[in-house]
Amino acid sequence: MAASQTPAGDPIKVGVITDQTGPLSVIGLANANVARMVVGDINAKGGLLGRHLELHLEDSATDDTVAAAKATKLVEQDHVDVIFGGIYSSTRQAIKGPAVVEGKTLYIYPEQYEGQESDPLIFCTGPVPAQQVDPFIPWLMRETGAKTFYLPSADYIWPHVMNARVREVVTANGGAIVGEEYFPLDHTDYRATVDRITSTGADVVFNTTVPPGVAPLLEQLHDSGFADRGGHLVCTYFEENLLNMLPAAHVDGLYSCLDYYQAVSDPFSQRLLAQYDALYPGDAKFSGGSGSSGLYRGLQLWAAAVAQAGSLTQEDVIAALDHAQIPQGPGGPAAMVPGQHHVRMSMYIGQARDGRFEIVENLGAMDPQERLVDTRVLTA
Repeated sequence: MAASQTPAGDPIKVGVITDQTGPLSVIGLANANVARMVVGDINAKGGLLGRHLELHLEDSATDDTVAAAKATKLVEQDHVDVIFGGIYSSTRQAIKGPAVVEGKTLYIYPEQYEGQESDPLIFCTGPVPAQQVDPFIPWLMRETGAKTFYLPSADYIWPHVMNARVREVVTANGGAIVGEEYFPLDHTDYRATVDRITSTGADVVFNTTVPPGVAPLLEQLHDSGFADRGGHLVCTYFEENLLNMLPAAHVDGLYSCLDYYQAVSDPFSQRLLAQYDALYPGDAKFSGGSGSSGLYRGLQLWAAAVAQAGSLTQEDVIAALDHAQIPQGPGGPAAMVPGQHHVRMSMYIGQARDGRFEIVENLGAMDPQERLVDTRVLTA
């Protein structure tokens, strides 16, 4: 694995790919802001290894083909030392090809996702099913008495893997899946699905449809009277940006389970939110799940690893990142679990009320429980 060829004193190049246009733009713009903020903070403190960071920010336009092209540019033209980014799991896979498989470049994926990514050059800094599905579903079934679940889903890897875990946990706790359907990301007509949800009497709709298709589903589900009859809506990836894109009535009562919400009250999280809001007022909010908290965490863990390694030699940075920790972060401290390339972090159950999330349960620090990464390729 080649070390960085940048001579001492030249900038350290940080690549970030995020969806600043297209259906995920409000989230991607927030991620771009977080990248600017963290790189600015690090540079204000003197940078790393006596060198400033140079941010190479690319718009993937909510298009996986574009994301792959941007990854190629960052590796082949910009010669970045590390790449961050991607929201959809399909985007992670699109970036992985040119960045990791071909480019042999360290890649940090910041999004909540389905887990199971295991590569010596990839680290993941968002929540995975062991931190979302496993604690949340038993809690929901205890608190509400829910037994039956319906799973409307987008047709790509994240929903398929998440739903398999949901089915496992629901049935282990005495419940049942009464429907599971998959649709293109931009599907808009869910009337037949909503009719089936109504006819089954499902207690819970566990939604893994995504923008742009999620808005019509939630509108049609609301109009059917699902919540009025006592149904519970769950969307574990929902955060403040997505909440603000929809009428409050369509998502009132929705449950989510993430590593951070703006209602988290620890002093560091509140200071961080105030800093972000002062720098970037507007609709693109600092949020959990969809990359803001994971990107902040990833950048700071990587910076801690570089500082500990004392160089940008990729093998040394990876070795340090494998056990990197930050004492403060959005939602609480975070630590890479040695060997897993995933993060132990605090988790929260949130519920939407009047257009904002309230924290209804602090789950505490949760392990990702991902399998060990085979790092023999780094030493071969």
